[in-house]
Amino acid sequence: MIEVQELRKVFGELVAVDGVSFTVKPGELFGLLGPNGAGKTTTIGCISGLLTPTAGRVRVMGHDVVRDGVAARRALGVVPQDIALYEDLSASENLQYWGGTQGMRGAELRARIGEVLELTGLQDRAKEAVKKYSGGMKRRLNLACGIIHRPRVLLLDEPTVGVDPQSRVRLLEMVRAEAQAGTCVLYTTHYMEEAETLCDRLAIVDHGKVIAQGTLAELRSMLGQRDLLRFTGRFQPEAVRRALGELEGIEVVQAETDVLRLAAAEASRRLPAIFAALASAEAEVRETTLTQPSLESLFIKLTGKELRE
Repeated sequence: MIEVQELRKVFGELVAVDGVSFTVKPGELFGLLGPNGAGKTTTIGCISGLLTPTAGRVRVMGHDVVRDGVAARRALGVVPQDIALYEDLSASENLQYWGGTQGMRGAELRARIGEVLELTGLQDRAKEAVKKYSGGMKRRLNLACGIIHRPRVLLLDEPTVGVDPQSRVRLLEMVRAEAQAGTCVLYTTHYMEEAETLCDRLAIVDHGKVIAQGTLAELRSMLGQRDLLRFTGRFQPEAVRRALGELEGIEVVQAETDVLRLAAAEASRRLPAIFAALASAEAEVRETTLTQPSLESLFIKLTGKELRE
């Protein structure tokens, strides 16, 4: 239902998206996971038709978004990262407006407004001006406006940014329900826990490129069940690499003057040997953190940095 082939988007000298490819099937929840500035929002913009790709091809329901944009957009529901609501209007009035732009009218629209207000838990405040809502309530209404017309393809750009825990749970339940109903869902996030618990398949993006793609199990297998060790302190990178190079099965992921990251199987059991090697390299270790295989550790292994850096 979504086909992205070698998508590239350039703004002047900035390459925001660089050769991104993926497909999303009906009823699938596909995640784009990456830090801010990785190209997630630009990719959403190209799929929705808000941006014109510099190169590559994007199709929605078989329709090319550039050559047949009107047909492609008929199937879309878009929930942008920036809240797109009229704050002087009530929730019901916002839903009536956005439903109307999708051609909904009369009893059909009124019934659907009631449904989505119940889904979002906003039915008791449906007639209140949106400017009086909390941030979490606005986020829930923002999603409601994106699904009011029952789209077959739903694009969600970091829909839970800055929300309270209760609203986050409600939003994620709504997203799962959309996929279970057969909607094709593309979900961007920089929250590891959301990606791990929500998505059927994932593409990890960084600097405009897809650096890994697959199911959660497939992505975790790329680590080979290895733990990730992070040390802070003072290090001589070359000396540390030489000392650790003598230990079998230890991979130096990152070696800087103030931080060191290693990947190793059964890392906790091997800590004495690792500390001895670091001592021989005259390293000063101030803090040690061990992380079991996860999307976070995979991202660190692939990029040499944490997702939030």
